[in-house]
Amino acid sequence: MRSLFDKDPNRFSNHSIQYNDILFDFSKNRITEETIRLLVNLAKACNLGSAIENMFSGKQINTTEQRSVLHTALRSQSNEPLIIDGINVREDIEIELAKIREVSHKIRQGEWLGSTGKPINDLVNIGIGGSHLGPQMVTEALKPFISDALRVHFVANIDENDIDDTLAKLDPTTTLFVICSKTFTTQETMFNATTARNWVLQTVKDESLLANHFMAVSTNLDATLDFGIAPENVFAIWDWVGGRYSIWSAIGISAMLAIGPENFEQLLLGAYQVDEHLKHQPFEQNIPVIMALLGIWYNNFYLAESIAVLPYPQHLHRFPAYLQQADMESNGKSVTASGKSLDYSTGPVLFGELGNPGQHAFYQLLHQGSKLVPIDVLASIENISGERKHQDALISNVFAQTEALMRGKSQQEAREELAQSGLSKEEIENLVPHKEFKGNRPSNTFLFKKLDPKTLGSLIALYEHKIFVQGIIWDINSFDQWGVELGKQLAKTILTELENDTSEQIEAHDSSTTGLMKHYLSHIGK
Repeated sequence: MRSLFDKDPNRFSNHSIQYNDILFDFSKNRITEETIRLLVNLAKACNLGSAIENMFSGKQINTTEQRSVLHTALRSQSNEPLIIDGINVREDIEIELAKIREVSHKIRQGEWLGSTGKPINDLVNIGIGGSHLGPQMVTEALKPFISDALRVHFVANIDENDIDDTLAKLDPTTTLFVICSKTFTTQETMFNATTARNWVLQTVKDESLLANHFMAVSTNLDATLDFGIAPENVFAIWDWVGGRYSIWSAIGISAMLAIGPENFEQLLLGAYQVDEHLKHQPFEQNIPVIMALLGIWYNNFYLAESIAVLPYPQHLHRFPAYLQQADMESNGKSVTASGKSLDYSTGPVLFGELGNPGQHAFYQLLHQGSKLVPIDVLASIENISGERKHQDALISNVFAQTEALMRGKSQQEAREELAQSGLSKEEIENLVPHKEFKGNRPSNTFLFKKLDPKTLGSLIALYEHKIFVQGIIWDINSFDQWGVELGKQLAKTILTELENDTSEQIEAHDSSTTGLMKHYLSHIGK
């Protein structure tokens, strides 16, 4: 890459795209104009244009579940009818959006009262997967936009410490729970929801008053009613919305309550504008398409097995975790959409952490390790608080790290640098191999004006569409997740066996699982 930059003074302008307030710089990659041309031809050969049209029009591109994939419809600003199974889903979407908007205003203005007539001070989102990672990430990312009047908490882990630690800080008479489970049967969510219900009932003795303290996002109205949730406080979610793409739906009500309906609508707008960008920009100037093609380039041609997403703004600290699910649950597949085994690599392992702390942790491997790890760096030009001194120091690290990864340091440069330190020739030569940086490590940089709701919506949608494009090129179904099912099924079986201590059934497992189960039972007195 050093030589590519030396030969082309316009490399940055030729390999960067300005989109609204976001600058996407992909010039620090092992690519030439010919590389981009060939990768774009690959996308065209895979009929990417038709695939994009099929997704937005509601075709059943989730073939294993015979479902449309319409998370984009949840944020659409279009009034054109979108007919799925004879129903204009745009009307249903607007009805639900209006419902959660009205409830959000009511709670934020102190008009929703708990069982003792006090306004709600705390909201607890109980979910797992996308119904946890999405609302939590958005709420954390947009902290400067949160009202002080309402505190929002998130519980996902079935480990009782998660919910116990949360409830220990709260007053049941001023706490509202939103239970996010499409089926209202998700094991982790329902364990935590039941614990929350019992906790409220310790103070609020009348079960009829539970409606003051619980809402739900679910399709199982019978189960939510049995739980004690009033029908008007149950919000819809549709089977054409995957959990990891559900932040735009009523699953996002916790985020809406935190940042306010107006800011939530800006989040939707930012994502919608990226949808339009994907649909209408030529592939050569299409950010999610270029992101996807670069990922294909390293995954399938350089055999890079991982990627790192490294946000530098503190409030994006949950963004890598959010993208882990979005990417690895979508493209962690080993068969084609038609069920044939693959003989090429698909979804990489995605990891990440805040940039500055990461520099003092795993960046050593990025700079001098034996593995090629392409990275995405995200940074804002302005801090919401306006503190320039910290911001200059932060952004200098962003620019320095990507330059260092690209340029590296040759042995000769290391030798000349060490010569200034007064070391002997022998000492210098001993150190030179350790001071060498091979460089040529690829990176993309997203530099945006500030982290506001609209920009966050755009960033999320860019990655959503990157994942989709890669799935099309790999010929896999990015919208099912059968890989999570087997473990869940076995966990239910084993839970029953542990609760009933059925020795004969325990013995039926492999020796390792049987041994672990027996060890556990012996230590809990069974």
